[in-house]
Amino acid sequence: MTNVLVTGGAGYIGSHACKALKAAGHIPITYDNLVTGWQDAVKFGPFEKGDLLDRPRLDEVFAKHQPNAVMHFAALSQVGESMKEPAKYWRNNVSGSLNLIEAAVAAGCLDFVFSSTCATYGDQDGVTLNEENVQHPINAYGASKRAIEDMLRDFEAAYGLRHVVFRYFNVAGADPEGEVGEFHRPETHLVPLMLDAIDGKRDALTIYGTDYDTPDGTCIRDYVHVCDLVDAHVLGIRWLADGKGSRVFNLGTGSGFSVREVIDHSRNVTNRNVPFNEGARRPGDCTRLVSGSDRAAEELGWRPTRSTLQTMITDAWRWHQTGHYDR
Repeated sequence: MTNVLVTGGAGYIGSHACKALKAAGHIPITYDNLVTGWQDAVKFGPFEKGDLLDRPRLDEVFAKHQPNAVMHFAALSQVGESMKEPAKYWRNNVSGSLNLIEAAVAAGCLDFVFSSTCATYGDQDGVTLNEENVQHPINAYGASKRAIEDMLRDFEAAYGLRHVVFRYFNVAGADPEGEVGEFHRPETHLVPLMLDAIDGKRDALTIYGTDYDTPDGTCIRDYVHVCDLVDAHVLGIRWLADGKGSRVFNLGTGSGFSVREVIDHSRNVTNRNVPFNEGARRPGDCTRLVSGSDRAAEELGWRPTRSTLQTMITDAWRWHQTGHYDR
């Protein structure tokens, strides 16, 4: 049985990862400052409240739990905010990750799984992205994640820190059993915003940009189910435990859907119309981001089983109706 320190384990993806880790026989230790996470989402292992910028607290937690591996999700992740407040992203994401990586090395915990992003690639229209594509982020969020990837490579060269980096695309859906799900305050993700509008919790969904060079004018993203995503992270822990080398993997489906297509699918799931307004583009948004995930399939054996729009929206709708943490 392996102890895994999960930063951001009270958040959307982190809480699903904790459930998957427990199911795989590991003990997930959630480390979270609860700024964007939820205490009620910590259900699958011990909880330690703390901030990545607090190095003494990190050292304390490493000494107490002696984790065999780290799974690092904790980060600020709003693209628009990162364009307006870049210092916030460099301080929190990069400085916080440096603290975490140094604490892990000091504790002799040298297996590290990192939640990166397709935003490190920037805007490469017409390309199905793979791990060899050039990284050219166009916002501070993507730039901060790329900097952490660079940091991990340097710490491997100097200290032997083995790492798996997952660059993933738009995450959607929720735990089919309804134990955890997606809930942010404020909400910024398309699917929950759309479901809020359907359910009357907001007046309307805003479509940001209708003049992109796409068939219907709205931007295109590759959506992956959160449960498929965290399954890959558990495979990443096994990859490192088996003594395999550091590796980068994209996680996506290879299929992109526009905002309007997501709205159309939601009607099929909910049998309701989506009230929406059309707004201007947001700074930092790309036209099209679609992943090639052949490496994850061939080397990790990763096979997404729930990453269809129908399933993702169905699971999200079920959670949306039953499971918000603030109820």
